[in-house]
Amino acid sequence: MYEHFYGLAERPFSLLPDPDFLYLGEQHSMALAMLQYGLMNQAGFTVITGEIGCGKTTLIRQLLNEMGQDTVVGLISNTHRAFGDLLEQILVVFRLEARGKSKAEQYQCLLSFLVDNYAAGRRTVLIVDESQNLDIETLEELRLLSNVNADKDQILQLILVGQPELWDKLNRPDLAQFAQRVGVDYFLQPLSREELTAYIQHRLLVAGGSPELFSAEAVALIFEASGGVPRLVNTLCDTAMVYGYARQSPSIDRALMEKVVRDKSRSGLFRCGVPGGRDTIRPEAREAPGTGGPAGADRSVPGAPVADQGPPPPDGREAGPPGAGSGGRRARATASQGGQGSDVPTGGGPAGKRLRAGPGRA
Repeated sequence: MYEHFYGLAERPFSLLPDPDFLYLGEQHSMALAMLQYGLMNQAGFTVITGEIGCGKTTLIRQLLNEMGQDTVVGLISNTHRAFGDLLEQILVVFRLEARGKSKAEQYQCLLSFLVDNYAAGRRTVLIVDESQNLDIETLEELRLLSNVNADKDQILQLILVGQPELWDKLNRPDLAQFAQRVGVDYFLQPLSREELTAYIQHRLLVAGGSPELFSAEAVALIFEASGGVPRLVNTLCDTAMVYGYARQSPSIDRALMEKVVRDKSRSGLFRCGVPGGRDTIRPEAREAPGTGGPAGADRSVPGAPVADQGPPPPDGREAGPPGAGSGGRRARATASQGGQGSDVPTGGGPAGKRLRAGPGRA
């Protein structure tokens, strides 16, 4: 719609996954390097966690694009029990016949597949997205599957991708054996202020546009409204370009961005401190896991004025609180399961980091 007006070859801020737009800042580069390290050095378990919309699955798709013909990949992106037993799903994504087989027969079928790949010089990698949805029994089942690995080589490598709740589960005492087998672990945080500026400019350049389309003041407001979460950044930038096109504005300034954010705030997707807004969010006050508070938790700016509720209505009914939606929510990616080289639906962009020392392997 606005591509021709802004001299773009394609939309720069689509929510659809596209590794061509992957912004490899310092933190995203580190996360990708850790994934590559885990793959090349045969880590039994690699765990990538991060808040919603921070680009975890984008990294996985980039990793898939880099894999050669000597790697057989299976992807499970629907981890809800309604989609079937875990072992059945694993057979399906590796294109093995699961119907009509007992549990023991299914396990033997998978084992034969893994051994055949190993004998042929191929590595087998299973990627489980949205892993925070796995229950304790299923996680333990994954650990038991890793017992097929022997000697120096890993017959099956597993990569788990999920939200911070995944590590909450892995830190349970009854999953201690699982946690000890995690060789590579990385945590993605939202973009910093500097990274967000580079992120927006990078995507505009890849799409063939001017990196200076958004003014510095508009970018500052985007950071304030999104908290640096790439998926929310994309939503704000894409909407701003639609508004800019409608107004025939050659650039996106703060005034236009304020209009976008205020309209989005009414939908409940964002809470931010734009003029006339109800809330003020200070993204830098968000705490990462292990620093005294939940990652991504909103903190109000100290001393910020609180909206006056006013007296109750004359009929005696209580006045309701001012409307405020939850920030940072996203629709979950639709499932895509496939066999070797299967495509991974992703969303979001690069984000911050926390590198946890990998526990020793059992």
